[in-house]
Amino acid sequence: MSRLLVEGGLVVTMDAERREIADCDILLSDGVIEAVGPGLGATPAAEGAERLNAKGCVVTPGLVNTHHHLFQTMTRAVAQDDLLFGWLQKLYPVWARMRPEHMESAATIGLAELALSGCTLSADHLYLYPDGVRLEDTIAAARAVGIRFHPTRGAMSIGESAGGLPPDALVERETAILADCIRVVDAFHDPAPGAMLRIGIAPCSPFSVSRELMRDAALLARDKGVMLHTHLAENAEDVAYSLETFGCRPGDYAEALGWTGPDVWHAHCVMLDAAEIDLFARSRTGVAHCPCSNCRLGSGIAPVRALRDAGVPLGLGVDGSASNDSGHLLSEARQALLLQRVARGADALSAREALEMATLGGARVLGRPDLGAIAPGLRADLAVWDVSGLGAAGAWDPVAALVLCGPFTVRDLLVEGRAVVREGQLAGLELGAAVERQNRLMRGLMA
Repeated sequence: MSRLLVEGGLVVTMDAERREIADCDILLSDGVIEAVGPGLGATPAAEGAERLNAKGCVVTPGLVNTHHHLFQTMTRAVAQDDLLFGWLQKLYPVWARMRPEHMESAATIGLAELALSGCTLSADHLYLYPDGVRLEDTIAAARAVGIRFHPTRGAMSIGESAGGLPPDALVERETAILADCIRVVDAFHDPAPGAMLRIGIAPCSPFSVSRELMRDAALLARDKGVMLHTHLAENAEDVAYSLETFGCRPGDYAEALGWTGPDVWHAHCVMLDAAEIDLFARSRTGVAHCPCSNCRLGSGIAPVRALRDAGVPLGLGVDGSASNDSGHLLSEARQALLLQRVARGADALSAREALEMATLGGARVLGRPDLGAIAPGLRADLAVWDVSGLGAAGAWDPVAALVLCGPFTVRDLLVEGRAVVREGQLAGLELGAAVERQNRLMRGLMA
């Protein structure tokens, strides 16, 4: 039996009462939280347990990233001044040159960056498969880094010659897409509590796949008991495309094809109107809010306050590093807070609400009731933040400091009770070698 006592931290539980407990211990046993409270270190239950000193630290649930395109970590700082559609058209030809080694390297770097930012669970949306690329390329990277992973088998099926946005070289036949969805779900999806790996089904967007594929993907996902994911209502162009092509708004299109419900989450949703927000609230359809990407692409400010007030399940996503250029979840929490205040005033979103979105909110969006809070019976995914250093120097409120000023690198990160980050360093990955490999592969893409 593996037992660990995390001692003496300020614990942000994210439990039903949203308790924050000073000088608190957390006892972990075989990857599960056994007990939470002050003074556990002096009890018989803690005898023989390994100990991790968290005095002077804030301890939060592990952060949860609900939307990423890890392959884009290979193409940062490209197409710097384009809106969504133009940005895609510039990058598609570059991504078409990627091979399995590019995908694995980019995913390794992206997941390492997330882990160092306190992330213990990340979704990923891989929607292009040039020249031998498979979902396994990213799964291998997640296993190397050590965090929980929820990759989705994305797809594009309508190329330029058929009126779509992607080049024909990057689209797949819809029968082949569905067959590979079945393959990866059967091979890798783990529905059990505490699962390290779950699979989702994720046609890329309404403007890159057919109505039939959207419908069939929803039917398949429900038959297999897995979640559905896509992009929706990302910007004004996206909404205009839906109105012109489908004769309805994006939310109506999603509902008509079975793309609402607690087993569905949509990325962005910047342009949802009041009726669509109500639809998502009633159906418990989740949203991945990606504020930095929305800023980078000039997409707009998502209606986060309205979504939260309506009760829509809401988490944060870093999105791909080609539209964010970073992959840091606390930065997303801070940006989410700032954007809502720009739009609605200084009391529009609090630091603790932003932190909740980054933890409990994300776990709910990804269908993980076993994660997102620090409470007995939940999985032992914890982030330990040292607030005694430069980033939080002078901070009167160490919990709010995590969102407002730092620190922005986690000191220790536990996933299933195992150390993924120790003292600010990745425990199982030689980061320098991974970065060197990434840069070498990137130079090949640029040639």
